[in-house]
Amino acid sequence: MTGLPTGAGVSTEGTGPLAGLKVIEMAGLGPVPLAALMLSEMGAEVLRIERADAGQPFLRLPEEYDLDRHGRSILKLDLKRPAGAELLLRLAASADLLVEGFRPGVMERLGLGPDVLFERNPALIYGRLTGFGQDGPLSGRAGHDITYLAYAGLLHAIGRKEAPPVPPLNLVADQGGGAMMLIVGVLAALFQRSLTGKGQMVDASMIEGASMLAAPIHAYMAAGLWSDRRGENLLDSGAPFYDTYETADARHIAVGCLEPRFFGEFARLLPLAGHFVGSQYDKSSWPAMRAAIASRVREKTRDEWAGLFAASDACVAPVLSLVEARNHPHNCARQSFVKSGRFERPAPAPRFPQGPRALAATPAAGGGAPASMLARFGLSEEEVGALAKAGILGR
Repeated sequence: MTGLPTGAGVSTEGTGPLAGLKVIEMAGLGPVPLAALMLSEMGAEVLRIERADAGQPFLRLPEEYDLDRHGRSILKLDLKRPAGAELLLRLAASADLLVEGFRPGVMERLGLGPDVLFERNPALIYGRLTGFGQDGPLSGRAGHDITYLAYAGLLHAIGRKEAPPVPPLNLVADQGGGAMMLIVGVLAALFQRSLTGKGQMVDASMIEGASMLAAPIHAYMAAGLWSDRRGENLLDSGAPFYDTYETADARHIAVGCLEPRFFGEFARLLPLAGHFVGSQYDKSSWPAMRAAIASRVREKTRDEWAGLFAASDACVAPVLSLVEARNHPHNCARQSFVKSGRFERPAPAPRFPQGPRALAATPAAGGGAPASMLARFGLSEEEVGALAKAGILGR
């Protein structure tokens, strides 16, 4: 058998550090599709398996904006029928990596758990991402980013003092603790396979991934440098020199001058009374310091402050909107956002200067012709036709 197929519109150059890596993505929502997108833009060939009988998701984007499907070939498959499950086994036999984000036991009930796939392909890396892990009292429960942060203790820590916790979009548990940790896990397993020749299962969970992101906070707390009450610490709006302030035009600047020399530069340019510089870390001075900073910041517009601090190391930045960020001179110079069809999106990251960046394109209409995809796996037109006629392949 040959490698996984490449759908229309997807780069066929095989560029990037993961060029030649064959990935099967079991379709889902959230962090697994983001992980698959990133793998594809690092050069991997990704085949996305979607349910043939799947209904419309609660949030369905037009194809050109649906990054959950960009950069892949797409095959609709009825996995509840033996012929459909057998076809997936046949595909996985020549894959390097399979990633899925179902609740524990779903793939096993389909006859497609890791033990079964390892029998067909002992070198396969089987990446699993769940909210709570593969076992434990909560393992079968549904959840979202806010749920996992709540159980991890992190939601409690995010927000202002005397105010409710604030959900940080879905960036921490879903994307950071989920997608990024899944990628780290499967790439580590791939490295180990290069030494042993054996695959393995990777058990990534969003609650544990998000908790790992907060490991330094737990260390600070253990050392007596962090309070378990939000809004009272260095990085959670407790410190007046690490916070946001409203400007004269009802916008905001972000102040992050933690180090004394940066704080000294901030105080010089604001300006801030000199006695505050010597008492930066004296918490008893923080209320007066905050009031003084807030009063002064309200005297100028956001962009006036941005201009004043532009050439300094005071760690002051304008709080840009998502639209404004795309047009900031630094992001333009770095080409940090790129055109994808009719919209702009973040450029593939991280960068690998040795080769060009590959931007995932929209798949072929309907995901591509199953016959051309499956021919690359050794299936004849007659076999594909029979599968389609039997309803194993969706449209």
